[in-house]
Amino acid sequence: MPTSSLTRQKSLLDVLSPGKKARLHRMLYTFGPGNGSLMFLPIDQGIEHGPRDFFPNPASKDPEYQFKLAASAGYSAIACQIGFATKYYPDYAGQVPLLLKLNGKTDIPPSDEAFSAVNASVEDAVRLGADAVGYTLYVGSPRQDEDLRQLGEVREECDRYGMPLVIWSYPRGRDIEAKGGQTSFYAIDYAARMAMEMGADIVKINMPKIVPEKEAMTPAPYPDLDVDQAEAIRQCVESAGRALVVLSGGSKISDDELLQQTKLIMEAGGSGVIYGRNVWQREWDDATNIIGQIKDTLVTSVQRTP
Repeated sequence: MPTSSLTRQKSLLDVLSPGKKARLHRMLYTFGPGNGSLMFLPIDQGIEHGPRDFFPNPASKDPEYQFKLAASAGYSAIACQIGFATKYYPDYAGQVPLLLKLNGKTDIPPSDEAFSAVNASVEDAVRLGADAVGYTLYVGSPRQDEDLRQLGEVREECDRYGMPLVIWSYPRGRDIEAKGGQTSFYAIDYAARMAMEMGADIVKINMPKIVPEKEAMTPAPYPDLDVDQAEAIRQCVESAGRALVVLSGGSKISDDELLQQTKLIMEAGGSGVIYGRNVWQREWDDATNIIGQIKDTLVTSVQRTP
């Protein structure tokens, strides 16, 4: 039986500083669904992928679209880079919490030696009124030594300022394909554990994909575990320990798949979702409709938690 999201949340809040506790509480109970679950809207794709992600919905190229959507639809926080936050968040401060991303990279170089450089600070986040900061960690990259040193400095600043740390934990680098690929159960499970070990308060992971040929390439004992997707995500959540876990949406998928993913992460003991393209690549009415369904799924899932 998975540890419930509310039990995991209490376990985390009990050991946090007052600053972290207050900021997390706002995101969990004052904003978003307001029932202890998290619903984040990420808009860092402009740096990570370039403008190409905005073409399916041209209105989304204007940052106002995402900020207005996050505020009016009732999100737990909007996640964005320093430029967005500085230029647009002042108009929405108090209407939706800010999750400031502190590092980022373009997708122009190959990800063989993936590394995301810091471009903002925890002090910037405090100045802007943020309730959390985000950091992308590339687990297994040949440049992980630099990555971990950089993350260590961010973590120390978070502790100093009482700022919750959200780690985007992604398996990347030239060696991951030979071990089953970046979406294998092994890779996502490792990423969840690594983020927790590095001090994350909230861990962002992708959904593991169970592909038998890929799973056969992973280190023992993973090839012999014979788990389905629901069991894999449950174990990934367990690997994150007391840290809260939110599931990433990735590229746009069908409504049914999106809602099923949401249900799976909550049933596994996770705390919510962070869907970007699956929401803002839609025109306004369609976006608000799917947001309402996601929110209903989060609320219902928490209510059913034993």
